Amino acid sequence: MALPPPDPQFVLRGAGAAVHTLHFSCGGQEPNIPVLFSGSENGFIHVWNLKTHRVDTVLDGHGRKSVCCVETMGGKDRLLSQGRDQRICLWDLAEGRSAVTDSVFTEHVGFCRCSLLEVAQGRWLMAMAARGLEEVQVLELPSKTSVCTLKPEVGAKLGMPMCLKLWQLSCDSQPLLLAGYEDGSVVLWNVTMAKALSQLVCHQEPVMSLDFDSEKAKGISGSSEKVLSIWSLNEQQNLQVHKTHKLVNAGISDVTIRADKKILATAGWDHRIRIFGWKKLKPLAVLDYHTASVHCVSFSDHRSPRETLLAAGSKDQRISVWSIYTQT
Repeated sequence: MALPPPDPQFVLRGAGAAVHTLHFSCGGQEPNIPVLFSGSENGFIHVWNLKTHRVDTVLDGHGRKSVCCVETMGGKDRLLSQGRDQRICLWDLAEGRSAVTDSVFTEHVGFCRCSLLEVAQGRWLMAMAARGLEEVQVLELPSKTSVCTLKPEVGAKLGMPMCLKLWQLSCDSQPLLLAGYEDGSVVLWNVTMAKALSQLVCHQEPVMSLDFDSEKAKGISGSSEKVLSIWSLNEQQNLQVHKTHKLVNAGISDVTIRADKKILATAGWDHRIRIFGWKKLKPLAVLDYHTASVHCVSFSDHRSPRETLLAAGSKDQRISVWSIYTQT
């Protein structure tokens, strides 16, 4: 008989608005206290101390406009945040500072989160939805130099980019970008050549979220439909549908694969978090705590797998934190 799903290990209250994005920074050595960053609809970023379960710092850099993405850049003192004020902010949080050190104006009004990839020590690529409706711009950080603008072929009618994932096979291979679009397509781009390598229609509705496992060359995406789409990349770099998984209820806001590539989590419009085995997409658990749509899910980057946590942020203004380490 299956075990009953666990309760949250703890719940963080005090975001003061719907929680749209989460990001852990736990990987460092003590006395580096594990922290969780959250971005809310009211424009605030909260830095949560995972030992005290309280807020250490509140950052305000997006003029009360919803924060849709928060990422650290090589340690928890350098932070990137993206808001609906069309700004991406870079923060310096060292020694108790809470200063925006630089910002990028995106000129994009949608919900598409930017994607970061470290390509060398202290050098990053950032992909973001651009001013042109169907375009994605790639910048180098911290210089803010434009690398390329990725434009679909004339007449392609992909619609707006909805979600982005920069990746590379190894540190000396070419950076690639997976982009999910409004028409339900996922497109693989070669960033260096600014060229689309492959396109696959994965959904009938806009692609809300995607994640990719570069070791297995396999990815997953969700939309407003009752289906998760699993797709793979062959050696010719063509995207192919691997399989689809039917869901009980429609609507996936976020999907993320844990770093060890064993399990994945989805954030559902039905208020639930679902856990699957990544190898065969076997349903493992339904975590039922929230009273409104779950907007985001994030796994912690603890060094020890046993300490790994899963956090989920919801429209109900709460963040649930779960311990679901499985050795299988």
